[in-house]
Amino acid sequence: MDITITGMGAVTPLGGSAEESWRRLCAGESGVRDIADVLGEPSTLPVTIGAPMAVDPADSLDRITARRLDRVQQAALVASAQAWEDAGKPEVDPTRLAVVLATGVGGISTIVHQQSVLDRAGARRVSPRTVPMLMANAGAAQVSIAYQARAGAYTPVSACSSGAEAFVAGARLLALDEADVVIVGGADAALTPLTVAAFANSGALCTRYRSPDQASRPFDRDRAGFVLGEGAAVAVLERTESARARGRRGYARLAGYAVTSDAYHITAPDPSGAEQARAMATAVRRAGLSTADIGHVNCHATSTEIGDVIEARSIRAAIGDHPVLSAPKASLGHLVGAAGAVEAVIAALSVADSRIPPTINLTRPDPEIDLEIATTARSLHGAVLSNSFAFGGQNVALVFTPV
Repeated sequence: MDITITGMGAVTPLGGSAEESWRRLCAGESGVRDIADVLGEPSTLPVTIGAPMAVDPADSLDRITARRLDRVQQAALVASAQAWEDAGKPEVDPTRLAVVLATGVGGISTIVHQQSVLDRAGARRVSPRTVPMLMANAGAAQVSIAYQARAGAYTPVSACSSGAEAFVAGARLLALDEADVVIVGGADAALTPLTVAAFANSGALCTRYRSPDQASRPFDRDRAGFVLGEGAAVAVLERTESARARGRRGYARLAGYAVTSDAYHITAPDPSGAEQARAMATAVRRAGLSTADIGHVNCHATSTEIGDVIEARSIRAAIGDHPVLSAPKASLGHLVGAAGAVEAVIAALSVADSRIPPTINLTRPDPEIDLEIATTARSLHGAVLSNSFAFGGQNVALVFTPV
């Protein structure tokens, strides 16, 4: 099945659109900053940095609509609107239009706020909109309502691989002929005191850094954990022949994909990296490519001590030592359920622009990661493999090629 990305949208820590986010990523900029203003009362928190969206998605919605949505749903709707417009507003039978909008956390801001209301003012003051605002599937539902998509509204929830898994699910819907157009993507907005404290206490979050913009350091010897971020990215998937029939060339082909699971530990990756490697190898094979055709790997690379080493080991085992690596989370932070979708969009733009974005903050490469990593933007030669791995042991690999 030949599948093309015909439209993209994004709201990220680097910009209010996919284009702006890509431009600033390639320029080596960072979206990480002090977020004491976002967290409210951070005096007891071990860290007060994060990567909030560069623009408030509520500003792109009418005031009444925005008030009825959690921030994660706002971001999903804004990114979807951009992607739909970018795709040329495909004319499609609503019963042949599907939505796969992933999240890792869902409406956590609503949960935290309404619990505070309950504690402070009592049960009668809790908003009647709380449930539709906190539901994990609310983003997919809101997007399906906006575009009258009746071929299904799906919500993959697989932690940090959720957004990438949405692309896989969308491709499968097209392959099974259950839809002609699929809106796919991921969104998360989990910058709350509760989530910051929880991630920090788990040992996954970076709590020591010289400055906020240098805290996320994938593959660097001095990396000390990830930086929590928020955002959304959405793409429109179509069969290539259908896109061409309506005059849309698109950005890139989603040529291959694979999902595996470690079945090892709820938070730690399998040290062997065997299932990560199998996901990569399977995605390349399904794309009809050889490992020699992969010129660039868009790495999951969260900036954790163990995770980065295991991913590098897996890449070497599955693909070899020839691809050039990059780690967008150095600039973006970790967007949890949106991460895989944002990085799928980045990978597709890398193909469309024939460019590998730089990995910032890599000043002392870890000697255990003996692979080539782009620290300046450079030309792309070959296909792009994008990795997304998650708590729970989920592994997703996507392969993008030119249209």
